[in-house]
Amino acid sequence: MNAPGEVVAALRDIVGDAPFVGLHVPDISPLEKERVMECLDSTFVSSVGAFVSQFEEGIAAFTGAGHGVAVSNGTSALQVALQLAGVRPGDDVIVPTLSFVATANAVAHVGARPFFVDSDPETLGMSVEAVAQVLRAASSSPDGPVNAVSGRRIGAIVPMHTLGHPMRIDELVALAADYDVPVVEDAAESLGSRAGGVHTGTFGRLGIISFNGNKIITTGGGGMILTDDAELARHARHLTTTAKVPHRWEFDHDEVAYNYRMPNLNAALGVAQLERLPALLAAKRRLAERYRERFAGMPGATFVGEPAGTESNYWLCAVRFDAGRTVRDDVLTATNDAGLQCRPMWNLLHTQAPYRHLPHAAVPAAEAIHAGVVCIPSSPALAAA
Repeated sequence: MNAPGEVVAALRDIVGDAPFVGLHVPDISPLEKERVMECLDSTFVSSVGAFVSQFEEGIAAFTGAGHGVAVSNGTSALQVALQLAGVRPGDDVIVPTLSFVATANAVAHVGARPFFVDSDPETLGMSVEAVAQVLRAASSSPDGPVNAVSGRRIGAIVPMHTLGHPMRIDELVALAADYDVPVVEDAAESLGSRAGGVHTGTFGRLGIISFNGNKIITTGGGGMILTDDAELARHARHLTTTAKVPHRWEFDHDEVAYNYRMPNLNAALGVAQLERLPALLAAKRRLAERYRERFAGMPGATFVGEPAGTESNYWLCAVRFDAGRTVRDDVLTATNDAGLQCRPMWNLLHTQAPYRHLPHAAVPAAEAIHAGVVCIPSSPALAAA
């Protein structure tokens, strides 16, 4: 088997012969330009303007969340969501080691420490069994369970829906409820993904979405806090707007807070992207199906499909190689040399410099996923290539 050559040929069959094919390129149409020009003409380009509210309401309606609060990016969304969930400085927050570094950084921003656990080989997301092992070993205290490994209170659990594929979120939420630990969903990558018909980001006490330039829809930079709790939504909006007490002219601020609100200019782009979201999701599924069919007969390679009982947005399509790291790196070299931008999974968080000194659980499944999975070009426009 000539895995690198076969993979290059397979990708070219799907994406065409363009000299360079990006991993995930934003899909911008005349509608986006029209909405942005409307915002510019209004002169309301910062954090006050009609597009912010329109975008919040549109995302809440699409996901089924009671409330959406638009913020500057997904990391700030997760930081504020953790604070609102009651995470305290010095707490442990259970996080999958297989995630983008922003998941751990948001925990650190609230003064807590990530405690890394393993992944599920089928969903690529946080292993429910790994979390159960931590919770069952924990001791009880009046403030909640205390991690037997670190001696710290477990303040929250943050699952992440990897590459847009829903993890076993309903099982995790039920487990967390048994120990009275809040779940804050990192749904940064999974706008349009559902588990049992319910949108990701709406299972826990709070959830977050990212609208970075490489996400399924973009506001350039941006994020959203989702919650069904009206008081949490009010407090999120207050905290992300410098905790300014409403008044016609006075500048009174009643708590230490953040300037994290999404600008109206970014929201205008998001409003247009949201109008096109169903078509973008449909294109992503067509592309995923073409990849699935093309890789079906390739020995030692498996297209990563949506877990049973879920609907994935296929944010990033990916292929898993049985031979692991050696083949993975050869494939990455060959594809990138051929102008096909492919990427490995993120380096595991417990190995990153800011976090490698922290205790963590055993993570054999995450190590295997990291060693064998390659993300391949996934822009929705490729469905028409």
